[in-house]
Amino acid sequence: MGNGALDGAVIAVAGAGGPAGRATLLRLAEAGATVIGSDNDPERLAEAVDAARYAHGGATVTGDTVDLLDPDSTREWAARTEEEFGRIDGLVHLVGGWRGSETFTKTSVDDWDLLEMLLVRTVLHTSLAFHEGLQRSDRGRYVLISAAGATRPTAGNAAYAAAKAAAEAWTLAMGDYFRKAGGEQGPTSAAVILVVKALVHDAMRAERPNAKFAGFTDVRDLAEAIAGVWDKPAAELNGNRLWLTEKP
Repeated sequence: MGNGALDGAVIAVAGAGGPAGRATLLRLAEAGATVIGSDNDPERLAEAVDAARYAHGGATVTGDTVDLLDPDSTREWAARTEEEFGRIDGLVHLVGGWRGSETFTKTSVDDWDLLEMLLVRTVLHTSLAFHEGLQRSDRGRYVLISAAGATRPTAGNAAYAAAKAAAEAWTLAMGDYFRKAGGEQGPTSAAVILVVKALVHDAMRAERPNAKFAGFTDVRDLAEAIAGVWDKPAAELNGNRLWLTEKP
């Protein structure tokens, strides 16, 4: 066991309304954490929160509609969460989005503009809003979900891969903050990157029953890996990429 048991921990989940978010809310609630989800779609968020509450009676699972593209709104969410629950032990970043092109030369700058907002700016805002609270925790974790394409980009995924790579670099810089804050004793909080090829969930399988989804990570397995981050020492995790798929 590391310094981060989840029982009693307070974890914020950004992008909680999607399939990965739903699975993560369920898994964290099952582990005994207080979970605060955010999403820009109130209806989708409410459904995810209700599902986690229903599955785990007695669990504290709440939802906040937060505009993560607004730094003030994001800071207010972080401050409100820590004030209400007395601590903040984790931020799981699940905000996603994808745009691709047929060829490198057909890459649209509009795709980059969108992906920079979704995949980079939300990381900037959440990390800057939550980093001090996470450092105050004895088990703080910032968890970024990234993609193998950031390590080996393909011609048609230039904008997506570049955005993911930028988000990884920012998260690693946050890890350096935790390292320095820990001093000689080492970090008590960690910034860690979980790398997948892509995600798959039941609805995707139902839509494409003959597809193999080779190398994809099921959202339930991702949620399990996220929960497992709190079972490992901060020094082992901080500033590292954990691969949930084969390295390219």
